[in-house]
Amino acid sequence: MRFWLCSTIQSCSRNNSSSGFTLIEILVVVVALGIIATLALTSWQAFIETRKLNDAQEKVYWAMRQAQSQATKEKITSQVTLREYDGLVQWAVHPADPDQFIADNIINNHQLWNNLHPNVQIFQEENERGKKETTFSKNSSQQVWRVLFNYQGCPVYNIDDECTKTSLRTLGQLTFYSQKVNKVKRCVYVSTILGAIRTGKEHSRANTNGKYCY
Repeated sequence: MRFWLCSTIQSCSRNNSSSGFTLIEILVVVVALGIIATLALTSWQAFIETRKLNDAQEKVYWAMRQAQSQATKEKITSQVTLREYDGLVQWAVHPADPDQFIADNIINNHQLWNNLHPNVQIFQEENERGKKETTFSKNSSQQVWRVLFNYQGCPVYNIDDECTKTSLRTLGQLTFYSQKVNKVKRCVYVSTILGAIRTGKEHSRANTNGKYCY
């Protein structure tokens, strides 16, 4: 242990006062720690929301793969449907109905639907180039989107379309964003009329189609 002896009371007082922190110094440290904590919290929140978007993207991608497989295996037109319901985005894979955009028994069968994470929403606005980032066929009155695959696994616009007669309108995409991190987007899109399905993310530059998520 060390012991310090002061020659005078005045020198001891000077030594004690110089070894501590002033109120201003303490306030500066507290403010700095607050700023660091805020930045760390923001970064952490962005990380969590991005993970949720990645998960939504992966689930919808595999839902489309499942629909393709089901269509070719059972020789039917299979459908992937997404909807906004009670504040959540939900998806389901089921046989297509020849008379309805989506059959009533599918809409009302709540056990068939799977939820995406809260805060994950379908991006429906136009981007700065005036292009839609979500272009899959939509029933606006029901807030429902769908993708159809015929018995050969090709994406089709109408249920009875053959691969050779399908429309380029089937080459659409579905783009997700988070309500808490607007600058981060993830998308799933059909890239060829033969049924190639890909995933993409937000870029700073648009592609040749004027889309930023690719």
